[in-house]
Amino acid sequence: QVKLVQSGGGLAQSGGSLTLSCAASGFTFRDNPVTWYRQYPMKEREWVAGLTGPGAGNAPYYKESVKGRFTISRDNDRNMVYLQMNNLQPEDAAVYYCKVQTSTTIYWGQGTQVIVSS
Repeated sequence: QVKLVQSGGGLAQSGGSLTLSCAASGFTFRDNPVTWYRQYPMKEREWVAGLTGPGAGNAPYYKESVKGRFTISRDNDRNMVYLQMNNLQPEDAAVYYCKVQTSTTIYWGQGTQVIVSS
């Protein structure tokens, strides 16, 4: 069964840090672009950070508002992708999702809540 399972998240103080993890099972995503999204209540999901596929150099890219604070990485041996979030701000509070896009299918994680207390 193909699925993405997220972990991490939770509560952090403003200025604090959290790490989100996304584990893939049922397929190998080393050759696929991965993206982290977040969703505010009553809003559409927005991308936050991503890694291009090997054809584009596995390059990271970030939403402007998180540059310098968030870091996306992947561990191909463990079939996992991470989002390290530092200096969290109240506006970072949202539900975060990982997404992996293969040549035929888009897979989403189940979502994980990030709460930031001021």
